Amino acid sequence: MTMVGAFVVEITPPGGGAMAGFAARLSGAQGHHDALTVRALVVDDTALVTVDVIGIDAGLSARVRARSPLPAANITIAATHTHGGPVSMPGRLSIPADPLYLQQMETAILNAIEQAADARAPARLYGGSGEEPGFAINRRHTGGPVDRGVPVMRFDRMDGPTIAHFVSYACHPVVLGADNLLWTADYPHFVRATLEDACPGSVALFATGCAGDVNTGHSAAASLSAQRQADRTYAQAQRIGEGVARSALSADMTELSGPIGSAEAFDDLRFESRESSAGADLARTWRAASRTPGDIHDIWANWAENKMGRDLDQIPARCTALHWSGARIIGLPGEIFAQTALDLRHALGDGGPVHILAYADDNPGYIPPQEEYAAGGYEVDEAHRFYGMGASIAPGVAEALSSAAQRAAETAAALATAQDCAPKKKSNMKGNQDAIT
Repeated sequence: MTMVGAFVVEITPPGGGAMAGFAARLSGAQGHHDALTVRALVVDDTALVTVDVIGIDAGLSARVRARSPLPAANITIAATHTHGGPVSMPGRLSIPADPLYLQQMETAILNAIEQAADARAPARLYGGSGEEPGFAINRRHTGGPVDRGVPVMRFDRMDGPTIAHFVSYACHPVVLGADNLLWTADYPHFVRATLEDACPGSVALFATGCAGDVNTGHSAAASLSAQRQADRTYAQAQRIGEGVARSALSADMTELSGPIGSAEAFDDLRFESRESSAGADLARTWRAASRTPGDIHDIWANWAENKMGRDLDQIPARCTALHWSGARIIGLPGEIFAQTALDLRHALGDGGPVHILAYADDNPGYIPPQEEYAAGGYEVDEAHRFYGMGASIAPGVAEALSSAAQRAAETAAALATAQDCAPKKKSNMKGNQDAIT
């Protein structure tokens, strides 16, 4: 019998705080449009957590997982990657993070997991995939790759009511642009609200798929301007969010059966400098081009003086797999491109719904597939400066992470099968530590 619980904790900061995601945005938040939240979904002794911030760092993920009542290896924590949230990673994003807020966010994530674990009840699991609603567009290449479709899971109590929905969609949550000064989860807010309206009393989780090069149709350069853009409004975010939710709600759902398992695998993030000049020369050039403190060229000059070429040691990267009754939820760190998801989806093969999530357990920036480096552009040549990394992530890392994710998925499936075949023991549903995952 599978036990499922879900819980939501609000993490909306007060007005006035620095917002993350757009270098062109020079003002703090003036209020909120919708609540930022942490949402936890616990299935037996595994958990998926979504957080309405641009990213979390590996240290926060490790601390939360170590303190959780569930095994640390069994938890995936994914940022939704909204660009309408606060600075959420220390030392990154070119703006100092508020240490008090970071602590409050960490506590909220832990609380959400604990409360969802306590709320577990016997449940049935259903999975399917909604039709592509047509919003996601490759912003680097006309007609370029997009990981299409709307994978969805539903979790119903054995006695009837829906506990939760889980939906993923591979499209950057940047419908709102740099002119937006309200805290918001962007279009994922409307996805969740529509799902929860359809099933009162339930919790909806949304996770962003591999959307490093995918948004709703504007170039990355368009986000470097604070000028209002006619198609980047809350009305448009609502239209897109409701469209994704309708696709999920209309999906043909199949009841899932089988054991629960999880696994993690690691590889290294490697770095490679692509700068054409020395740091001092670049800093002088960019200082001369800067017109306002905190503008793009000022950020780049500060980066050249303080970050360029530094801290280039390899960083361990965690990839995760949750095996939920045949459904597979893959977690990858950073801004993963659509082609990586498509290749991974092909490697995993058929056998049940597959969610491939980016921004999971760390966000060190863009991780392009090898073939994208020759094309250059913002994601390859510039974004690491905003992220505060000493250089671009090196070619080959995306492929290595994909291989690690495949290993995690295979291990999770094997451990789930082993658990199903093992003699059953009484389990403590607070932590369910007797299960093998």
